[in-house]
Amino acid sequence: MKQYHKIQTIYKRDPATKHKTLLLGEFSVPEFGYLQDNEWVFTEKIDGTNIRVMVQDGRVEFGGKTDQAQIPARLEGHLRETFDAETLVRMFADGTCLYGEGCGAGIQKGGGNYYQDQRFVLFDVKVGEWWLKREAVEDIAAELGIPAVPVIGRGTLGDLVEMCQNGFTSQWGEFPAEGIVARPAVDLRTRGGQRIITKLKRKDFR
Repeated sequence: MKQYHKIQTIYKRDPATKHKTLLLGEFSVPEFGYLQDNEWVFTEKIDGTNIRVMVQDGRVEFGGKTDQAQIPARLEGHLRETFDAETLVRMFADGTCLYGEGCGAGIQKGGGNYYQDQRFVLFDVKVGEWWLKREAVEDIAAELGIPAVPVIGRGTLGDLVEMCQNGFTSQWGEFPAEGIVARPAVDLRTRGGQRIITKLKRKDFR
C-alpha cells in the first residue's frame, strides 16, 4: 500500500538560508492562506519513524515510510506482538492501512522521552480511498489497545504558529514537543485532490 503523503509546512522555506528558515507569512500552498482563520484541529507531532501496518488480501504486513525502509528490530518485534493478524483481518475485511509513528528509546535523539522501549502510535487510517475521521481513528486505537496521537488544541493557523514559536510541553512528559500537525475541523482537499493538512515544528523558530 502507498506510503504516507508528504505534509507541507505552513510557510515556504527561505532559499537564501538553504531552506533552513521559514518565510513567515508566505504560505506554502494557497489553501492555507484562504483557510488560515478557520478552525483547525491540532495534534502533537512525534519525533520518530513512519510505520505502516497494511491489511490486504487476508494478510498483514509491516512497512516503513517507503517499501525500502528498514524497521528497527525492536520496533518490528513490538509490531508483531501488538497486532494480531486474525483480529486485523476481521476488522478490515476489505483492507486498510494504519499509519503511525514508531517512537521510543533508540529512535531519533531523545526518543526515550516518549517510551523506554519502542512502540507504535497511530495517527491516520485509510480504507480504500477514504481517510477516516478522527473519531474513527480513536475508536480503532482503543479496540486495538494502542495509543493515538493526542489532540492538543483547536484554533487558527495563527494560533498554531504562536504555539510553536513559544514552545509547549509534550503530552508524553516534561520535555518540549516536536511540533504540531493540523487539519481543518472539516476534512478538505485541494483542487488536485490532495489532503489539506499542514505541520510546523518548534525547531523552525530556533
